[in-house]
Amino acid sequence: MSQKSTSRPEGTSQTAGTSQPEGPLAGYLVVDLSRALAGPHAGMMLADLGARVIKVENPGTGDDTRGWGPPFVGPEDDPQATYFLSCNRNKESIALDLKSDDGRTVLRELLERADVVIENFRPGVLDRLGFSAAEMHALNPSLVVLSITGFGHDGPESRRSGYDQILQGEAGLMSLTGSGPDDPQRVGVPIADLLSGMYGAFGTLAALLQRERTGQGQIVRTSLLAALIGVHAFQGTRATVAGEVPKAQGNHHPSIAPYGLFHCRQGRVQISVGSEKLWRTFADAFGIDAGRPEFASNAERVRNREKVIEEVERVFADYEAEPLLAKLNDAGVPAGKVRTLDEVYAWEQVHSQGLVIDVDHKILGNVTLPGPPLRFFSAADTAETTLKAHTAPPLLDQDGEQIRQWLGLVPANATAGSMVPAGSATEGR
Repeated sequence: MSQKSTSRPEGTSQTAGTSQPEGPLAGYLVVDLSRALAGPHAGMMLADLGARVIKVENPGTGDDTRGWGPPFVGPEDDPQATYFLSCNRNKESIALDLKSDDGRTVLRELLERADVVIENFRPGVLDRLGFSAAEMHALNPSLVVLSITGFGHDGPESRRSGYDQILQGEAGLMSLTGSGPDDPQRVGVPIADLLSGMYGAFGTLAALLQRERTGQGQIVRTSLLAALIGVHAFQGTRATVAGEVPKAQGNHHPSIAPYGLFHCRQGRVQISVGSEKLWRTFADAFGIDAGRPEFASNAERVRNREKVIEEVERVFADYEAEPLLAKLNDAGVPAGKVRTLDEVYAWEQVHSQGLVIDVDHKILGNVTLPGPPLRFFSAADTAETTLKAHTAPPLLDQDGEQIRQWLGLVPANATAGSMVPAGSATEGR
């Protein structure tokens, strides 16, 4: 970690001086210039790990997602978008006009102290504002810059706007998703944004680790396009190696059978029969002739998938969902139900994993949010060290005054709105 002071100023929204674990990234400062979802999700992942994340927003309107709704919650004169709440926990907010002298001065001060900066502008935008990668590294050679774009920072289509559903189509994901080849469907969450944020956070941590050895920062680049192609997995090698063109085929696995969603009496369940031993166990438990030629191997069952589905649903027709799940569990067959989100967030297992957290919001009061997906334990596994003190997504510019005080910025004179470092006669450094 760099030797810059990144301690949190008194009075900011983050918890300080508690006995709670600080998290593995405690002491790191992240300046989050991004908006919408990909970059903010990466910033939230780093904040969940204990980094101090300062979110820089446009004055007046803030992050685009503050206006993305309905649903909105809270008072009619100050509605809060649940979209914004989903990707900005554990952050501070400062509003800066980066086209103004004041905004650029404050940002320069932040960058000089930062370990990481996150941006998802279209290529060239930061350059025009005077914050190209070269200029940022001139201010702070140890800075790690995470840059997320839609289609990549270079190449013939680098300047196209990148939005999640557009990339789900362009990167082939929609062709794999849906009830069949003629029914392309988007994934039910903005998966391109989320995955590019996750890859970005992963790359950022790798760059910070390398900085420990070299002392030098670097640029980490990813894109919505890259993130989706990065998770093509076996469907990608079907195309590149086997020369097949994978198509959507609903709720059944293209390479394993039976594996998917099956109907029973007044319900449905999902099963995964991933080995020949398990197939024989499953077939024996439900009176299926496992030795039929079309069922004799996984390859044959995949070729005869419709017959497999028909046979499984025939034997499942005598069961309601809960007794069927119990019988599958007794037989050792992996199985589960299809839950709605209200059922998910009421599920005891979800709560046991810390995947639901309560935070105190400045306007909404106590609200429940989905929680961080990582947990940490001591080397001897005797104590959990996961950071459990979380803060609500901030109001616009909620921490602006305290951040400026921490930076040592004071009014240049009684009438001007520009800011300079305390004790300095000129703007910037």
